[in-house]
Amino acid sequence: MIESAAQQMVDQIILSRRAIRAFLPRAVEQEDVQKIIQIAARAPSGSNTQPWKVYVLTGDIKQRLSEQILQAYTNPRSDCREEYHYYPLEWKSPYLERRRKVGWDLYSLLGIGRENKIGMQVQHARNFRFFDAPVGLIFTIDRVMQQGSWLDYGMFLQNVMLAAKARGLDTCPQAAFTQYHQLIHQVLELSDQEMVVCGMSLGYADPDKIENSLITERHLDMIKFLS
Repeated sequence: MIESAAQQMVDQIILSRRAIRAFLPRAVEQEDVQKIIQIAARAPSGSNTQPWKVYVLTGDIKQRLSEQILQAYTNPRSDCREEYHYYPLEWKSPYLERRRKVGWDLYSLLGIGRENKIGMQVQHARNFRFFDAPVGLIFTIDRVMQQGSWLDYGMFLQNVMLAAKARGLDTCPQAAFTQYHQLIHQVLELSDQEMVVCGMSLGYADPDKIENSLITERHLDMIKFLS
């Protein structure tokens, strides 16, 4: 089958998207961010409920949120815990091996050995500065929404990342922020009905940073053809 130009373009955008962990200080236009989110909102959702809400952070508010979370990360607090379980409570194969591999692949690129716990903590802390991206996104959902709406939300998040990539921008979706949902509520003055889904860094990738060369593997053994 001969692929059309449109097919090739869409495939390339999907294949070139990856989590970026180092960004240039180059500013992102507010109009571009707004357009990305508007296009992403064409994601399907059950009965067109559109369960997503996005906070776009730049400048002082982004810095203030980062500083408060980093303080809590450096000096752990008992109230800083996840509101929902992103990962399984009990790991098993093959998910445990995949998780470990991507972690060690990243640390290996950065020259962080397995015994270097401090180096790992420093790298993980960069999450909370949005990896120096000029734009930080915080996504929330109304607490009344159930599991189906979270599935819809995943499609919206994917749309955000692909619409950004189509404009020469890069992203990093970040579940790390969920542990600090109470601080996020305070700084952003969220309502009690809002639940933090995740964060995301948005900006222009720094091509000189080695961590941005990481390309994770994809396994195709999940495909089963039946006839």
